Amino acid sequence: MPEEPARRRRSGGRNRTRSEASTQIEQPDYQAVQRRFPATPVVSDDELEAIHEASLDVLEQIGMDVLDSDARKLLTDAGASADGERLRFDREMITELIATCPSEFTLHAPNPAHNVRIGGDNVVFTAVASPPNVGDTAGGRRTGNQADFQNLVRLSQHLNTVHMHGGYPVEPADIHASVRHLHATFDLLTLSDKVVNVYSLGRERNRDCLEMIRIARGVPDDQLDSEPSAHTVINTSSPLRLDIPMCQGIIEFSARNQVVIVTPFTLAGAMAPVTVAGAVTQQNAEALVGMALTQTVRPGAPVVYGGFTSNVDMRSGSPAFGTPEFIRSAMLGGQLARRYKVPYRSSNVNAANAIDAQAGYESAFSLWGAVMGGANIVFHGAGWLEGGLRASPEKMVLDADLLGMMQTLLKPVGVTPDDLALEAIADVGPGGHFFGTQHTQDRYKTAFYAPLVSDWRNFESWEEAGSPTAHEKTTELVSRLLAEYEQPALDEGVLAELTEFVTRRVEEGGVATDF
Repeated sequence: MPEEPARRRRSGGRNRTRSEASTQIEQPDYQAVQRRFPATPVVSDDELEAIHEASLDVLEQIGMDVLDSDARKLLTDAGASADGERLRFDREMITELIATCPSEFTLHAPNPAHNVRIGGDNVVFTAVASPPNVGDTAGGRRTGNQADFQNLVRLSQHLNTVHMHGGYPVEPADIHASVRHLHATFDLLTLSDKVVNVYSLGRERNRDCLEMIRIARGVPDDQLDSEPSAHTVINTSSPLRLDIPMCQGIIEFSARNQVVIVTPFTLAGAMAPVTVAGAVTQQNAEALVGMALTQTVRPGAPVVYGGFTSNVDMRSGSPAFGTPEFIRSAMLGGQLARRYKVPYRSSNVNAANAIDAQAGYESAFSLWGAVMGGANIVFHGAGWLEGGLRASPEKMVLDADLLGMMQTLLKPVGVTPDDLALEAIADVGPGGHFFGTQHTQDRYKTAFYAPLVSDWRNFESWEEAGSPTAHEKTTELVSRLLAEYEQPALDEGVLAELTEFVTRRVEEGGVATDF
């Protein structure tokens, strides 16, 4: 059963003393982010059209296995031809179905201040999602568990550059799978007030979690159905297969007007052709079927095109992330999403095994490619390590810094007369400095992005402080951020209803663990 700590009540959190407040970590304000410049194409319009047409050739001539009978009926009723579980799709059918996908919508959080706008030029960053393991300096690498899950949720809530949850920040494997979704979603909705994700692992789980989200938002069913309030990721089983739980997730979520992010997970050279163009052609074919299925359920249901094509290390067969191939595939996926006029999802990923140079440069490269490629949602924005096998609180802090830098980069460059600073230049004149000018003093704390992790002291003062490494500094910051965390306010009646629902469903045994 879920616990009911005394802190879970309508309040503003504990009061800090003046000395405590003065040592609080400075963060950028929580803010909506928009891309202020055009997304970057990586192929010509003619080449993009060739990939689009090749994807439709795949669906017409080869087809895709759809394992769920309800999904097959929806698609065949819409015009697909069936040969057992294999469906083939007329290109006009696919084009007509995806034409009803909305290009922009709002995702509603339990706290309206954390609502996010998806599509257009909007950019939203999520925390890490779905690793089976967690690791930190104190405890080393270990299997995911509820205690670490809760701390990662607390960090995701407290870090202002993280806009919403991408899923479970680590799998809480110490909770039985039949009731895991109940406890995990309860923790997400009580430890945080940002938008949550629901895993599509069967109808009952979807229905349970959507009911919990409805309770947390304090709205009736019809309002939930008119206001998208959760998102789910649908991974096709590449190559060219859509399994039963994923189909059920599409049907359940689209029927309730909730957000479906169709994301084929294609690894070039393993689950897809070894060339970038071939892998993205397959990715696109699979994504189009998932998107089309959402519209057979409910025309206009919110859907996001997800790109997650990378390559494998051909020497070992291991997935590689943050590579040039990953970036080009991500940017190409963004071009296709813009062609279809739907929002796009990409990721901030890396294959590093430690908080080291590889972790930094692969994440920076991935993040740059995602944003420049036109991503509206950047999954795994903070905390992904080891190719997605490990969640790291230290990496979450490091990535939060990267996200803050990216968010500052995306702000418009001011060119007002005050920004041009001609008066300040005239006051200083040749050979002076600007430290003491009023123009500088007025902007002392807001002129530049203040990093959490980067150390801009000179060598002598850095050495005198003990020569802290990035890993050491992020370890310290994790501890301080968790100490600062304040649980968001939650109405007593809402908490009681949420607790009663989870308790009852747990006592009923949750859901079956086979499909």
